[in-house]
Amino acid sequence: MNLDPHKQAFDRDGFVIVPQLLTSDELAELRANLDRYVREVVPTLPDSEAFYLERSRPDTLKQLQHMGRDAYFNDYRRHPKWLALAQMLLGEEAKAEEPEWFGKPPGFPSPTPPHQDNYYFCLTPPHVVTVWLAQDVVDEENGCLRYVRGSHQQGVRPHGRSNILGFSQGISDFGPADHEKEVSIHLQPGDAVAHHGNTIHRAEPNRSAARNRRAFAIVYKGVSCQRDEEAFARYKAALAAQHELM
Repeated sequence: MNLDPHKQAFDRDGFVIVPQLLTSDELAELRANLDRYVREVVPTLPDSEAFYLERSRPDTLKQLQHMGRDAYFNDYRRHPKWLALAQMLLGEEAKAEEPEWFGKPPGFPSPTPPHQDNYYFCLTPPHVVTVWLAQDVVDEENGCLRYVRGSHQQGVRPHGRSNILGFSQGISDFGPADHEKEVSIHLQPGDAVAHHGNTIHRAEPNRSAARNRRAFAIVYKGVSCQRDEEAFARYKAALAAQHELM
């Protein structure tokens, strides 16, 4: 794949769509292993690693973290296509975090608050990119991602407690000027969108009658990144307090 044309858009906008990052066969293999993981591994996980909108209903699975403990997903973060994309966008060598999975089941008022990933990561310089791959058709009806174009160039904005499971903090001063710059991201299964760690993004609830909105994501951090340990400790304390509350 020739990924170079995506670099200019990423640097300008803070995000870029990569159509069909995975072939149909590659997507089928990933889906099969995600199904296996949900079926066999998720029932054994603590609440801090598998979030449900309703714990008694398996179909309301919302988010999975720390998937690298599974051999397949530990190896997957070094997938050559994903790693090549991340390193090209960051302009340096990068290391992958553990994969994550995001679901947005229909019928629940569960928006994703406006936020910046690097508020959670606390990295400087912010050479970090999230590659987010659609498992389903993603559009406005079932809660597509919405990016504020160019927001990665403005630094990290103030965040406050969101009270939304899986997203402990949201931007506290998000307003009309942000909405005016928003771009809705429509994807087909196998398409990916990559966004900078400082890019503001959010998603509406899934308002469809029966369509899920599932996605698999990996965060890649450039080797030049250093974490602000004090800021990260404050974030982790806030996260633990919210999980306890919810």
